[in-house]
Amino acid sequence: MPTNISFEEMDQLVQLIRNVHGFDFSNYSSASLKRRVARIAQLQNLSLFELKNLLTNNADYFEHFLTEITVNVTEMFRDPEFFQALKSHVIPYLRSYQHIKVWNAGCSSGEELYSFAITFEEEGLYQRSFMYGTDINALVIDQARSGQYPLKLMKLYAENYQQAAGLKNLENYYQSSHEKACIIPALKQRTLFSIHNLVSDGVFNEFHLISCRNVLIYFNPVLQEKVLQLFYDSLANFGFLCLGSKESLKGSVARRFKVIDRKNNIYQKIT
Repeated sequence: MPTNISFEEMDQLVQLIRNVHGFDFSNYSSASLKRRVARIAQLQNLSLFELKNLLTNNADYFEHFLTEITVNVTEMFRDPEFFQALKSHVIPYLRSYQHIKVWNAGCSSGEELYSFAITFEEEGLYQRSFMYGTDINALVIDQARSGQYPLKLMKLYAENYQQAAGLKNLENYYQSSHEKACIIPALKQRTLFSIHNLVSDGVFNEFHLISCRNVLIYFNPVLQEKVLQLFYDSLANFGFLCLGSKESLKGSVARRFKVIDRKNNIYQKIT
């Protein structure tokens, strides 16, 4: 398949996916979407016609396609400075609540939500918290629920954890089994992973902390503002919103947040 896909061809593909599977990619960044579709076709040696045929007739293939088309780059304690800022600016405020609800939107395979769980455990807040992880992709949600990751990744994750000023050793929070690191059951008791589409699904709870880091950069400005409005509507008064290092609040919704830490993109909802 040629690497240069026309805008007309991309529009047709996006429309096909919307009609057959109900997923609307029309407001995703067109350049990023074209790049990833071309990569999938090249790696699998598919013509555009063959790709459309698979997407139309093979539901299992669509799940695989969704995994490839959405960006699932994550780590435990990714951007350690962010977790330090979380402990400095957000945790003290959350201590005033009897019950705390956290939403990690676009959670991918779950490493970030478990990083929040570890942080809250060490800060004495985990037992009065409940943490939701959501993603558009069923395959990564299954991995997040399992809490199993390649053991070889734990060295990097342990370095991130130490740089994030972790209080113990990361080994306290997983068990090794057959080249896999399995998150301990205690850290899974107060977490729930489920499918949620930021493009089409609405508010499903009220949260004190929402983290959606490095997801909005793949949306166009119209969709970014729509999703930011969803987060605003999903936050309790004075709740916190955490965005990625390359993201920022934009549009009219930005006026309804107070900047807590501009460098680490932490904001607080104001009324």
